[in-house]
Amino acid sequence: MNNTIALNRDIITSKSLNAVIGVAFFALATAFGAYIRIPVPGTPIHMTLQTFFVALSGAVLGRKLGALSQASYIFLGLIGLPVFQGYGSGPAYVFGPTGGYLAGFMAASFVIGRMLQKNALSAHKIAVSFITGNAILYSFGVAWLMIIYRVSFINAVNMGLIPFLAAEAVKVFAAAFIYHAIASRSKSIFS
Repeated sequence: MNNTIALNRDIITSKSLNAVIGVAFFALATAFGAYIRIPVPGTPIHMTLQTFFVALSGAVLGRKLGALSQASYIFLGLIGLPVFQGYGSGPAYVFGPTGGYLAGFMAASFVIGRMLQKNALSAHKIAVSFITGNAILYSFGVAWLMIIYRVSFINAVNMGLIPFLAAEAVKVFAAAFIYHAIASRSKSIFS
């Protein structure tokens, strides 16, 4: 009986430690993705690698931990650490042009994690979940651009979505390929 209790405690500790490490890793990976940025003419939004890590955070960690990793990333920026693109930080950045995308990070990670919570997943289902998550993320971003710039839906889509579609397709394909290769292992660690 004592061995069973000790074993269960080790499993709980291990799962808790895995969760903390996973959340921290994806918060930092998203920050790293912000440093890889390409200015896009005609829009205040830069192309970054962040959405790649957002998709993987939800898939690998699951809906709750994935969203927590993105909330942690945003929190780090809010308290002044230079984790946002262009080494930005602070509340002014969160309420700037990319604020909607930042909120979309949490929502996308949650939805992707929710869609992928079943064990047997095909590459097609993984890709669909990543595309759905990105659609949600960009919906938040476009809606926010409409609010802060007071532009029409069409103008916000032209500014905050259209220039990024090709790059997003590549990132979704790459993230889906990676996750398909590690899905069973990540489920055993984080589920």
